[in-house]
Amino acid sequence: MDERLDYEKSKNYWSNVPASVNGMLGGFSSLTNMDIKDSDLFLRKLFQMKDGPSNGRALDCGAGIGRISENLLCKHFKCVDMLEQDEKFLEEAKLKCQGANVENFYCSGLQKFTPTENQKYDVIWIQWVLGYLTDNDLVEFLKKCSKLLNTNGVIVVKENISQDDEGEIDSLDSSITRSFIQYCIRFQQANLICKASEPKKFSIRIVQS
Repeated sequence: MDERLDYEKSKNYWSNVPASVNGMLGGFSSLTNMDIKDSDLFLRKLFQMKDGPSNGRALDCGAGIGRISENLLCKHFKCVDMLEQDEKFLEEAKLKCQGANVENFYCSGLQKFTPTENQKYDVIWIQWVLGYLTDNDLVEFLKKCSKLLNTNGVIVVKENISQDDEGEIDSLDSSITRSFIQYCIRFQQANLICKASEPKKFSIRIVQS
């Protein structure tokens, strides 16, 4: 099913979306406080785990205008990097995060992102963006992320879940809402294990050899 995803169509769709919180949330800007509060509680639980992550550096994937970086990650981490493919979103993020502890702004799609291997992260936050990747690119991206983790580092995935085991395609923005089992399969293919989970949120850490 994911073979129907079209990266150019997705990119063009987002190029016409306003660089605002309302644009990022598809017209539901009122949800942002609830979303951030929910994520904040989950992140605090990760820090409290016996083998939980440190608070040195985080990577915000599909960062948009920096909504999550500004309101969540910058409040918990010493340094934050942002990864976003839309240039106008990144320009807005730079304005919103002026004076904050954001260090690097990477303009790239997830499927094309070439990380600097000497840059390590304690948390890699991926929210509402994996639906734009094909299965193969999703697995390869997660493998890249796992190589960037510090000791006890985690990958946090926060995504909507389809009740259909086969997932659901959105032809408007060329994305897929995967089922829980589909994500479990992709995580396994990327050699990741689930360390903690809540509805629509997953904390993943690379399997230790």
